[in-house]
Amino acid sequence: MSTSRVTMGIEGLDAMLEGGLINPSICALIGTYGTGKTTLGIQFIAEGLLKKEKCIYISLDERVDMIQGIMKQRGWDVAPYVNKSLFVIKLDPTNFNLMINSIKEELFELIEKTGATRVVIDPISLFEGTFSSSVDRRLELIRFIEMMRDQPCTLLMTSETESNNPLMSRYGLIEYLVDTVILLRYYRPADMMTPVHLAVEVVKMRQSKHSREIKPFEILQDQILVYSGANVF
Repeated sequence: MSTSRVTMGIEGLDAMLEGGLINPSICALIGTYGTGKTTLGIQFIAEGLLKKEKCIYISLDERVDMIQGIMKQRGWDVAPYVNKSLFVIKLDPTNFNLMINSIKEELFELIEKTGATRVVIDPISLFEGTFSSSVDRRLELIRFIEMMRDQPCTLLMTSETESNNPLMSRYGLIEYLVDTVILLRYYRPADMMTPVHLAVEVVKMRQSKHSREIKPFEILQDQILVYSGANVF
């Protein structure tokens, strides 16, 4: 029996995922600053729009106009899609009660109302950071993810890395709860004068084979290239 896939719209990465993310499923895109988390999240949404899907992008960091500006800079004219098949929402992580209510209640209503099949939350680590207790953080995140599993959509959440460990999310929690973990990171050649490069790795993918290799990638003005024929190490 074949498994339905949701493509990222990045040829080399989709190949590493054996055709894309499983539909439906939950994916964490983890990386430190400057590794392209937001750009890949936006690419995931743009791919959905090209396939005439309904998409929701929830930002806990950038303003709506900034997100739309990034899309425009990358050559995606999203104006015809806004509030029709693309819904971009900015939540204030400093307003705890409002943010929690919006994510846990209004999001599900919006998914049902619009029929969205792709959802991005960028970054989920700001949501996690609103809980002072690690126990509360774990319980609320588990609750939210279990609720999302009942939704007919694929969820991609970005997460910042832990300050002393570039291979782990900020709170070391999200990677255990999701179905797929994609890790973005820098790598430095032995020659310290050579430019720093980016690398992508599919660390985990439930119910599917996936590449175990670490591949270099590049973010260009009009596309994201994963060099599937090259190896980092």
